[in-house]
Amino acid sequence: MHSKKIISVNIAVAFIIFFFSSGFAVIGHRGDPVKAPEETFQSFDTAFNEGADYVELDLHVSKDNVLVVSHDRNLERITGVPAIVSQQNFSYLSTLHQKNGEPVHSLDELFAHYKDNPNAKFLIETKKTKKGSPKNMEDLLKVSIDKYQMQDRVMFHSFSAESLKKESELMPEIPRIFIAGTIKRVNFDVLSYVTGVNLSSNIVTPEIINDMHYMHKSVYVWDEMNEIPSKWNTLVNMPIDGVVTNFPATGNEYRKLKDESKETSFDQNTYYFGLKELPIYENPYKLIKTKKVVHPLDGYHVSNIIRFKGKKYVQLSENQFALADGFNSDAELSQLRPYFGAKAIYRAEQPNNFLYKDPQDSNSLAGRMPINKPQTIETIQKIGSETWLQLSDGWVNSKNVLIQLNSDKVYGNNSKHSYFELPSNQRIKNVDLLQGFTYLKSNNDQKVTNVDLLKQFNHLPFVTSKPDNYSMNKI
Repeated sequence: MHSKKIISVNIAVAFIIFFFSSGFAVIGHRGDPVKAPEETFQSFDTAFNEGADYVELDLHVSKDNVLVVSHDRNLERITGVPAIVSQQNFSYLSTLHQKNGEPVHSLDELFAHYKDNPNAKFLIETKKTKKGSPKNMEDLLKVSIDKYQMQDRVMFHSFSAESLKKESELMPEIPRIFIAGTIKRVNFDVLSYVTGVNLSSNIVTPEIINDMHYMHKSVYVWDEMNEIPSKWNTLVNMPIDGVVTNFPATGNEYRKLKDESKETSFDQNTYYFGLKELPIYENPYKLIKTKKVVHPLDGYHVSNIIRFKGKKYVQLSENQFALADGFNSDAELSQLRPYFGAKAIYRAEQPNNFLYKDPQDSNSLAGRMPINKPQTIETIQKIGSETWLQLSDGWVNSKNVLIQLNSDKVYGNNSKHSYFELPSNQRIKNVDLLQGFTYLKSNNDQKVTNVDLLKQFNHLPFVTSKPDNYSMNKI
């Protein structure tokens, strides 16, 4: 037979895996303290209605050993009456009221109120002194949880490692989260009896989260009471498992947005092949611009590609995202430079002149390219073995057009020189022969009028000139 300890470990691991695979949990800090008095039923109900998975609450122990729901040991701030919880019986504390008229609640009252609502779940913080008092808090907590059968509807978190260790002994099946304002407090001893950590937003980083996940520990994030909703613009970019927030509605909104996206690891050095600067956003969901931009022909390391609402974005750093069109692997640099700054023209001798809104969607026809009218190539995108070119009215496959090389520098790149830098067997084969280059004249001084692909003229004695110095930013 399996021991209770093994079974409880399996339950804890299953709980962690659930959160790792189903997005982050939204936990209302003291309910929704912005819209209702903290840690009241009104505050908790507001948070649940706004999409919170859990509400967070704090516990103290009264003089007669009742678990009291309150963040402060002195109730003056929330009730207007100076009363130290540990110095008063609960019969007196329950006569004190918050601004909305609700009395101070005990944990038993809370559980009784929500026992028939299976969606009401609670993150319970045990408030302890530096000397670890009160000593009986965890025992009282177990009695209350067992009485109302709340084992599957609660989690614990605390600044007190001692409290969490005792909870691991009394209730090993319930997740335990260590709160830390500095990473120095997180050590292997603490990690041996907790299932996760709750880190200040001032110290959490993707690297720390990845390390915790490697050790099969969940990562939650909390902020001070002066939290502002705009912090979500960057917080949502990290692979957190949960967040304790004063704005559960905002947290739920960002979670839904993130759930609608699909993230793919990319991890490549790239160059941006577009003629226009691109704005850099804090995240791909709200598109709030930063002060930075993507510059043409600049090099960037792309860690992830995010697909959201039919568009793709590249992640350039922790809180920097840009539209993905035009970002190509640095391995394609020399092959794509002849297109950069050049023009495309359709001479009616290629298979078709279809333009597309999305080069990867054959059903996104945008029209046709006009005949014999050169158009500036605005963006270049390598997709598999094919090169796609964005023109003013849509994307066209490069194999269906001819390229008019440009002898002028565009952002430091000369497309004609870039073409001749390549070995002859690597040069693009669809150069427009009607462009009027003098080196494409035949020996009898007649201009070449055949517009077949350039591969038919590989025997001509082309002159390769040394490229001008050009400015190319390093990755």
